[in-house]
Amino acid sequence: MDLQYPRKIDLARTPTPLQYLERASGKWGRGHRLWVKRDDLTGCTLSGNKVRKLEFITAHAIDNGYDTLITCGGLQSNHCRATAFAGAQLGLAVHLLLRGEAPAEAEGNLLLDQLAGATVSCYPKQQYVAEIDQLFRQWQQHYAGLGRKAMIIPTGGSDGIGAWGYIAASRELATDFETNHIEQAHIVTASGSGGTQAGLTLGAGLYGLPATVWGVNVCDDEQYFLDKVAADAADWRRRYPGVPALDIKPHVIDGHVGRGYGIADEPVFRLIAELAALEGLVLDPVYTGKAFAGMLAEIAAGRFAGCSDIVFMHTGGIFGLFPQRGGFSW
Repeated sequence: MDLQYPRKIDLARTPTPLQYLERASGKWGRGHRLWVKRDDLTGCTLSGNKVRKLEFITAHAIDNGYDTLITCGGLQSNHCRATAFAGAQLGLAVHLLLRGEAPAEAEGNLLLDQLAGATVSCYPKQQYVAEIDQLFRQWQQHYAGLGRKAMIIPTGGSDGIGAWGYIAASRELATDFETNHIEQAHIVTASGSGGTQAGLTLGAGLYGLPATVWGVNVCDDEQYFLDKVAADAADWRRRYPGVPALDIKPHVIDGHVGRGYGIADEPVFRLIAELAALEGLVLDPVYTGKAFAGMLAEIAAGRFAGCSDIVFMHTGGIFGLFPQRGGFSW
């Protein structure tokens, strides 16, 4: 398809490889071939799925005269860390609004946020949830008073601009499928803010991928993500009126959130350790560990019967592993 993309800034190391998991397929595949799209390899400090979105978001910011980026997330947000380093690379100031009490000692993504020179403001969860829109406006007005122009980036970079990141990744997947003779597949991704799932769902339609895209929600519930993917797709069409009309149908695998966002139970930690030793592939307990566990549970339940290939999107998150190292003390 001759799709007109907006300008982007090359921040990610792409295309990322599609890797066949031979031993994992034998152990858990039940006749399916398991593949992983290695988007954990999009860079080092900019690793993971967020950088694909930021390529388009930062270009939009610079093209529209913004000198500051304001975004939000949890204390260990991968998106906030990636935004901090994207800003540092491009000379843009970054202000992070983080959910949770500031710890006595920074580690993981939070430590990297600080190293990248981002301004960090932490808010108790209750205040954050109730006031995040107001906090965005407050800080945007603060920078305007200083003669600066601040762009608000939503959680996870998930909106109509960020969606281009995984529309572009779908173009890579089309080539991956052809190279590896994948004629029909299911694509499984962790879904936390919905943007990666939205981009993949749009991209699968735009590029005619012979695949169904599934989001394993790591927070909220199925209806939230059905609505969020639809909203991001509508925002994409609103911002870019020349894009093709698509009738998308999001798919969500619910029931694997566990005790809540960012909280993994012992079986997830055991799976992370087992997969690392089996394939040399490292997942995290917030996103990819839960999503991979959910995928395996659905394979065992027969959800993907009749299709030989399953592609897992590795969306990164390794820095979030270290603050939860206690989960491996079983």
